[in-house]
Amino acid sequence: MSEKNNQVGIKIKKVRELNNMSIEELAKISGNDVELLKKIENGDLIPSLKPLIAIARALGVRLGTFLDDLPEIGPVVSRFGASENVVRFSGTKTYSNEEESKLNFYSLAAGKIDRHMEPFIIDVYPQADEEIELSSHEGEEFIYVMSGEIEINYGQDVYVLAKGDSIYYDSIVPHNLHAKDQNSKILAVVYTPL
Repeated sequence: MSEKNNQVGIKIKKVRELNNMSIEELAKISGNDVELLKKIENGDLIPSLKPLIAIARALGVRLGTFLDDLPEIGPVVSRFGASENVVRFSGTKTYSNEEESKLNFYSLAAGKIDRHMEPFIIDVYPQADEEIELSSHEGEEFIYVMSGEIEINYGQDVYVLAKGDSIYYDSIVPHNLHAKDQNSKILAVVYTPL
């Protein structure tokens, strides 16, 4: 498990404790399983984005609270090739090790306090031949394909996007994003209301 993924769990636990909330209360409010929360807080699991968004909402914080390092009041500049701030997510499933991760998130706004959007460059890897699981959460997403080919299952529809294509959608509609046949890279901007 990477130190960054472990930091996500540490930050969740810290915010939960600052709110005087038990892990059982957080599980109930966020709709997550207590055992899942324990594993995330201990850094034993790579979570998918959906439970993290639910946890952030239950704790009354931005998703970025778990991904940020030092807060910055002014603008945040991200230099090409300089991002070492990678967080690995699993997409819709939860995995026990980084090698199974299907999404590597590079935050473009880590440290910017009070932001309402979460911009990322994401390395997206093809899924194994398994059933695609759709997930949903409040908010909106904008996806721009930088390289490769992305397949997005959105409700009953399927969209295939190539380099230079983009899509903007309501993330409350069940969806799944994955690389079609090869490793791909996207720019994603996620908005999740508190």
